[in-house]
Formats: sequence, C-alpha cells, structure tokens
Amino acid sequence: MDLSNLQPAEGSVKNQGKRVGRGQGSGKGGTATRGHKGAKSRSGYSKKIGFEGGQMPLQRRVPKFGFTNINRKEYKGINIDTLQQLVDDKKIKDTVDFETFFGLGLAGKNEMVKILGRGEIKAKLKVSAHKFTASAKEAIEAAGGEVVTL
Repeated sequence: MDLSNLQPAEGSVKNQGKRVGRGQGSGKGGTATRGHKGAKSRSGYSKKIGFEGGQMPLQRRVPKFGFTNINRKEYKGINIDTLQQLVDDKKIKDTVDFETFFGLGLAGKNEMVKILGRGEIKAKLKVSAHKFTASAKEAIEAAGGEVVTL
C-alpha cells in the first residue's frame, strides 16, 4: 500500500443521495425534483392503497359474490403417511394425541386436527384427533390401531 492506491475501508463510504430543496444554485431547488402542482408535489402526500389515479379501482369494478359462514370450522389436515414417517423417524411410539401434534409443530395450540387418508400406515397406533376421514379410519384400524375422536 502506498499513496497511489489508497482507498476507504469497505462499507465506510455511503452514497448520500441528492440533496433537494437547498436553493437554486444546487440545481435541485425550486420544485425539489417533484415537478409542478398535483397531489404528488405536496407535502404529506401518500397514495391510498388500490388508488388508480381516479379510474374506478379494480376492487370496486369486480362484483361481490358468495358469503362467509360465521360457523365455519377449520381443521388442520394431517395425512397418515406423515404419521408413518414420524414412526420411521422414531418421533412417536404407539399413541398419538393432540399434545404430540402440537409438540412436533404439526398443529397450533388452537387448531383442530383432522386425520386424512393419503399414503399408507404400517405401524399399530392409537390416534386421537378431532376428525378422521373414512379412508384414514379404515387404514389405521386395518393396521391394528385404534381411533379416538376428541
């Protein structure tokens, strides 16, 4: 290193950006790069979400449809091939309940669990959950397991 190749340390020098509105001499005075008139030139301007410049916004152009059932119950689906995988990974032994699902991060503490029938299960398990599909129930019982509805 000598005086011919000095340079500042990496990350120590930042490009400060243009200083606007600091007088005519700077070349960025006057309108301060905002142009003349209009909402965007004013201080405190912020565009509404979905605003399309006065054109009818998409959200208002598209018709409403359907309804939301206030009594809807959401279930967290867990397939039996997932259960078999957990047995293979030695994460579960012979009983599976909601605490197990919550502990393994498969369901949240306020969620309801539904066991679904994808895949196949070989392990003999006692499974307790809020709901079971017919195929899942059949598969668990065929493997010698037990189904408990919470």
